[in-house]
Amino acid sequence: MIQRIQSLYLLLAAAAGAAALSFDLWRATLSNGVKQSVNASSNYLLFVLYVVIILLALVTIFLFKKRKLQFRLTIFNILFGFGALAWQYYVVQQTANKLNSGGVSITTASYLPASFLPIVIIILLFLAARGIYKDEKLIKSLDRLR
Repeated sequence: MIQRIQSLYLLLAAAAGAAALSFDLWRATLSNGVKQSVNASSNYLLFVLYVVIILLALVTIFLFKKRKLQFRLTIFNILFGFGALAWQYYVVQQTANKLNSGGVSITTASYLPASFLPIVIIILLFLAARGIYKDEKLIKSLDRLR
């Protein structure tokens, strides 16, 4: 199970999702000296997307006997990863717009390293899907030899 490289990729993708849940994604310093930050827990949909990504990656690890289902779930998880990435940047933009329209100006703002974890998740899930596809292709070629 963990001997297969795609299982390791799926485990790393789940860990990256957990890290994205744990850390701040964006931080801004306002003109009055207050620091404002955005994390995955501050938005319900973003939180749910990351939890789905984590759980789906962990469940997919244990479907090693059903490679077709494992491949499909990994592809769905990649789509959830793209959704989390897009929604994360939308939430940050909305927060910045809300702060600016509230009469408070943002002096400095920056994305934190955790905001790039969805890209890492997508890459890891793609590598896992590629490994699952190679396994399925190998099994089909072995069945042809019989």
